[in-house]
Amino acid sequence: MKRTIITGIITALLAGSIAGPGTGQAAAGVSFTDVQGHWAETSIKHLAEQGILDGYPDGTFRPDEPIQIDQYIKMLLLSYSNQHQNGERSWKKDFLQALSPENRDILAQDYRNFTFKASPVGYWAKPYIDLASDLSFISKARFPDVKAPLKRENAAEIIYYTLRQLEYVEDEGFSMAYASGIGDLLSASSREQRFIAEAYVKGIMDGYPNGYFGVGRTVTRAEALTMLDRITAKEKRVPLQRNSPSMPELSRVVPAKDGSYKPVLFPSRHMLDAYDVMQEAAKLRGTNYDLVETFARLYKDKEDKGKAIALGGTAGVLSGYEEAALWLEPAYKTYGVTLKVGNDTWARNEEPIRMFTNHIFGYNAELFRQALLEAYRTVEQNGKLDTSTVEIGGYSVETRLDGAGKALTFSIVEKTH
Repeated sequence: MKRTIITGIITALLAGSIAGPGTGQAAAGVSFTDVQGHWAETSIKHLAEQGILDGYPDGTFRPDEPIQIDQYIKMLLLSYSNQHQNGERSWKKDFLQALSPENRDILAQDYRNFTFKASPVGYWAKPYIDLASDLSFISKARFPDVKAPLKRENAAEIIYYTLRQLEYVEDEGFSMAYASGIGDLLSASSREQRFIAEAYVKGIMDGYPNGYFGVGRTVTRAEALTMLDRITAKEKRVPLQRNSPSMPELSRVVPAKDGSYKPVLFPSRHMLDAYDVMQEAAKLRGTNYDLVETFARLYKDKEDKGKAIALGGTAGVLSGYEEAALWLEPAYKTYGVTLKVGNDTWARNEEPIRMFTNHIFGYNAELFRQALLEAYRTVEQNGKLDTSTVEIGGYSVETRLDGAGKALTFSIVEKTH
């Protein structure tokens, strides 16, 4: 009996070296006896010093051993925190800023006493599992056995849902097309393929030298650390290979809302070319424009542009300082023009709007210009306008006035036959 108890204690201590809150071997300047020359040596040392994952009491790290799901979730959460000299932790500022207001409330209210440490009583990982679930980083129902080894497709799923909460997920058509060259992609379920493609195109997970992703393989401790290093440090992600044979032909890499870049898949060559025309049209306003994803926002002057950018404007939404926008919604196969009425906005923006819509409508562009001017003058005179839809060439054009009666939006959709 005594031998059984002692064996249990030793086992618990070894488990604690993996799952604990980041003590022991996680000190600054830590070195392990078995990581020198390992492909993940830099990431291992960097994140171990931050207390994300500890080594073992014998001084080893064992980088090629599998990691459990609960251990990975603990590491994921700790990756978004800072470790202080006194051993305490706090959430990183950029992590809190990236969370939705609802998730910030969850942290501030339901988890205001969260210690970043394993539970001293009962199941050690319960605090991490509960928090990750409440933040929608994971679904408990999807991982009924969190002590099981983490499979690569499971890691991709956790990455997918975490990114949905903190940044953005790629256009699914683009990511699936880009990842189509993965040798074993079809051996995953259709649901798992979506997660794998997202983790792959984001540069957080990559394949093996044989061109396979490794569906069904377990994630090693070293691989787990590398993934988490890339999640929290975008500059460490594997860059998108723009000239790769996997890059879909009808795609562009565009400026994203967070200051980085993201790929967009367009439904047709005509809309892809419209994106390039939109950029050139915006430049006709000198420097009084900015590009956010597939929206070009046009400003009266430099001062208004500065105010709009300071507000952190969202793609597709006028902040109050933009006076016009040229835009594309590839997922909905829709082109568009938004124009505020009054204060000579038409005169300042006529040239870029003409250039953009000339490309869209071709020889029917003058018909669109007439419809735009008629709507613009009606609002100027009456302050209101009924929503209407007309056909111009091969397009259906819906004209809508916003609730404040200040901005006209023309949604242009190619008709299907």
